[in-house]
This record gives sequence, structure tokens and C-alpha cells, in this order.
Amino acid sequence: MLKALLARAKNKLGGAPGGPAPFVTTGAPAAAQHAGASAAPAPSLERPPADSRARAKALLMGLQDSICAGLEHLDGGGLFQEESWVRPEGGGGRSRVLKGGRVFEQGGVNFSEVEGDQLPPSILNQRPEAAGQRWFATGTSMVLHPRNPYIPTVHLNYRYFEAGPVWWFGGGADLTPYYPFLEDAQHFHRTLKAACDSVNPAYFQVFKPWCDEYFFLKHRGETRGVGGIFYDYQDPRGVLYKGQDPSGPAAAESNRIGAVNQSWEQLFALASACGNAFLPSYVPIAEKRQHTPYGERERQFQLYRRGRYVEFNLVFDRGTIFGLQTNGRTESILMSLPPLVRWEYGYQPEAGSREALLTELFTRPQNWLEDPSLAARCQPHGAVG
Repeated sequence: MLKALLARAKNKLGGAPGGPAPFVTTGAPAAAQHAGASAAPAPSLERPPADSRARAKALLMGLQDSICAGLEHLDGGGLFQEESWVRPEGGGGRSRVLKGGRVFEQGGVNFSEVEGDQLPPSILNQRPEAAGQRWFATGTSMVLHPRNPYIPTVHLNYRYFEAGPVWWFGGGADLTPYYPFLEDAQHFHRTLKAACDSVNPAYFQVFKPWCDEYFFLKHRGETRGVGGIFYDYQDPRGVLYKGQDPSGPAAAESNRIGAVNQSWEQLFALASACGNAFLPSYVPIAEKRQHTPYGERERQFQLYRRGRYVEFNLVFDRGTIFGLQTNGRTESILMSLPPLVRWEYGYQPEAGSREALLTELFTRPQNWLEDPSLAARCQPHGAVG
């Protein structure tokens, strides 16, 4: 039944302009001025199709519908409750939240399309040429907090933005396990890589390390989880990496690849391929781990590590900042936070424990698909299989 569901979802969305979208999040700042980027010529920005906004909206709304249907089927008990909302400055959206399910303690899958006359500082700081333009943004965003500590938390966001001559696509998905398995991290990355490669093999090479960089808690010195893909400010100007660290691995890979020819249609296809890849990337993991026995120790560690998720979303996430700066719907913006969480002063995992494996290996950037040494590190902890 699962295979049939995933096939229906893929066939429904395919490469066609249908999909879901929640509130818009924006990623790291543009970096065309970073080292190496200036070597690539800056072409005039291609004008988007006349129906660009309608197509982006349809894609993202369709993703919301398909993902919610797939998750309800997986949960087998919980149902998403929808609440539509209107933004006084222009636009609105629909928020869908599932609470108290069999698999998911809480999860939200949101769509929004918003517009206005005044751009927030988070945009103008990166694209000052958009000043004075009426802007439009649409996106879908999702965060799922499973009940079983052996099922990872997962996040997804895909978005589209226009302001006069300025437009771009952004998005990504990342996985945050608590009691991780190597196969799960590999499956998640392998599925997203295939989606990226279906449009351009260069994408995953840059977007994977960019995800590791973006979802990094500087004050903790660790990543939020095992990563996935992340990209932002993608337009025809050619430079793939437009983040904050010109000396990091993502920038280095982008500089090595050089300028990439990409059009509005190609970037639309990327959002469609990656969005459609979500159910196949996550559902098999959740199905495999949903019946794993756990006790109070695992539950308490899950709640403790959820605190890291809260810290990132409230301190670093630019989507949260963008939503609050543009008077977005607060309940929808903060639906990414878990229903239960705890902090513990000075916690240190027991040496050699499964909890220590998470902090020593799975919150550090890894080459999940090509590093054979990872299996040997995971095997003694039962984190393989």
C-alpha cells in the first residue's frame, strides 16, 4: 500500500505545476560577491514566465496536499486540522496541524502566499535592487515531531520569491535523528541526491554541504542533525552557492564547478523534483522505526535534544525571522516547535553510549554516501541495520 501511495503522489505532482506550500522561509544571504564568484559573468536576470506566480503557488499547494495525505496514511490515526488565514497586508495561507497521532506527537504542513510593498531587512540586506518593488512570496514548510525517539524529526521547505526584476527559488529538507541509524541517514541523502541529479548533478554537490553549514548551531558547535539539502537565492546568474561562508566546503565546491546555466523552468523543475522526493525519503524510515521499543531514558534524551531544535529555530532560522518581520501568522511560523521539550544544565552523554554516538558522529558533517568508515563506527552501538 505504501508503494502505491508514493506512486500516486509522484504521479500527481510529477513535473507539473501542482504542489503544496506553507509559510516562506529565506536562507543564507546572497554571496555572488564572495571569493571566486566574481569570476563568473553576471547575466541580465531572465524575466519569469507570465504565469510564474500561479505555477509556483500550484506546485506548493499540491505538495501540501500530497504530503498531508501520505503522512495521514502513515500515522493511521491522526488527521491534519486545517485553518485558513488572511494577512492584512496581502495574501494568506492554510495551516495544517496534526496533534496526538499514533506516529506523530505533533506535525505541521503549511502553505502561504504573501505580498506587500515594504520588504523586510532580511531581504533588502541581500538584494538592495529590490527596494521599492511590490513583492510576492509563496512557500510550503513542514516540521514533524514523531513520538518514538527512534524516528527522526524532519523538516522541509520550498519557496519562490518575486520583487520587480528580482526573483529566486529556495528550499531544502533536513533530518534530525535522536537515536540514529546509518542506513537512515544514507537513505535520506541518497533520495534527495537522485532528485537533484535529475535536474543537474552539480546541485547536490553544493546543496549538501550548504545544508550542513546552514543548520549549524554556532553556540553549540554542532549541526542540527544529519542534514540533507539546502539552497536559496537561485536564479540564472550562475553561482550556486550564495551563503555566508566564502571559505567553507559549499563555497569551495561551487567555485570548483563554476557558473551553471539555469533558467526559471529548470529551477521550477528542481523544486518539483525535490518536493516530490520527500515521501520516498522519509516514510520508509518512519515505517521501519515506528515499532522500535523505547523507555524513559530514550524519551528524556529525545526531549533534551528537541531543545537544540528550538534553539536553532528561534535564534538562527531566517524563515522565522522573515515571517515575523513581514507580520506573518505567528502560530503558523512557530508551528515548527515541538509540543514537549526540556533543557538540562551541563548534560554530558555517558562515554561510549548510543547518546554519545549522536553527538560525536551524527551532529558532525559527514560524507554519508561515500565514507566506508562510518559503518565501523556505528556497528558497536547497534546503529547499523
